[in-house]
Amino acid sequence: MSVTTDAPPAPAALDLDAEHLFTVEELRWRDRVREFTAHHIAPVADADFEDRHFRLELVRGLGELGVLGMHLKGYGCADAGAVSYGLACMELEAGDSAWRTFVSVQGSLAMSAIAKWGSQEQRQRWLPGMAAGRTIGCFALTEPDGGSDPAGMRTVARRDGGDWVLNGAKRWIGLGSVADVAVVWAATDEGVRGFLVPTDTPGFVARDITNKLSLRASIQCDLFFEDCRIPADAALPGVIGLRGPFSCLNEARYGIVWGVLGAARECLRVAVERSTTRTVFGKPLAGFQLTQHKLADIAVEYQKGLLLALHIGRLKEDGRLAPAQISVGKLNNVREALDIARSVRTLLGGDGVTSDFPVMRHMANLESVRTYEGTDEVHSLVIGQALTGHRAFS
Repeated sequence: MSVTTDAPPAPAALDLDAEHLFTVEELRWRDRVREFTAHHIAPVADADFEDRHFRLELVRGLGELGVLGMHLKGYGCADAGAVSYGLACMELEAGDSAWRTFVSVQGSLAMSAIAKWGSQEQRQRWLPGMAAGRTIGCFALTEPDGGSDPAGMRTVARRDGGDWVLNGAKRWIGLGSVADVAVVWAATDEGVRGFLVPTDTPGFVARDITNKLSLRASIQCDLFFEDCRIPADAALPGVIGLRGPFSCLNEARYGIVWGVLGAARECLRVAVERSTTRTVFGKPLAGFQLTQHKLADIAVEYQKGLLLALHIGRLKEDGRLAPAQISVGKLNNVREALDIARSVRTLLGGDGVTSDFPVMRHMANLESVRTYEGTDEVHSLVIGQALTGHRAFS
């Protein structure tokens, strides 16, 4: 559906002239990922959502594009800046949240864990293949009884001679059934530790969660460990305690701050396009005051979210980004992206619930994004603790 020649400016013109806030290199990353998304993701996004289909064949292409672990240095990684990574996340999620989720799980979670806390041998073994898309990783922290309290995890690892033996279960683990290696966090006598578990290890079982009404083009799994024996050198040597997984979660949350703006921008684009081409009561829908009021609110919230993401990105590049600041971005931008999708759905009327438009798909996906990597409630408490100095998690 195209905008008529006398229509108002497209949403791209409503970004507060933001292009001037980015470097040439950052815009180059954005444009490359935008082109990839336009050619490989957007044309099949609705069908893949409907069919619960994850296109494994795109993984190598993302590796060639350089976005897998793109914020990391060495081992075939791009060593890109935080804002470049954010823009890449935004373009991928404009196509479908499943693909920004894939890049987050592979790069911000699994690869970051190995890069931050792994031995030199572990990095050399896994990271080059993961950066190229030849090897897929997953990150196993969340458990069936609740994801917001990892300190209460029941998955355990015990020493047995020179080996470790894992027992327990994890839930909502992205890529679990297609991964080659799982970064598994387990309770030990020493505290919480991370382990690199090849997924062909006896005792490792992954089962797809197939009844999802959200992120349907993404693979999410239950993982089970039954006397899963791994060698001593499978343990990540660089960290003991929840600081390990939390440092990786902060990387993923940062990507979400940007990613959801892609879904919001796509909804805004559809809203302007549809309202200027649909005629009701003898004039374009865009000619009504209530329509313009909704569009104005949507555009303002999108612009605010973009400026917030950029500010957080610059703080990250300067080494001054605090976890509570990431929580501000995740809480605000996901919440506003969902509100934008819901508001646009109303502008589309009954057609808004069909796959003629991507809005309901984005809305459904954003419900998952709102939950993973910290719920609204968790991020509110992180911010509250930063404001008051009092911890209110329990």
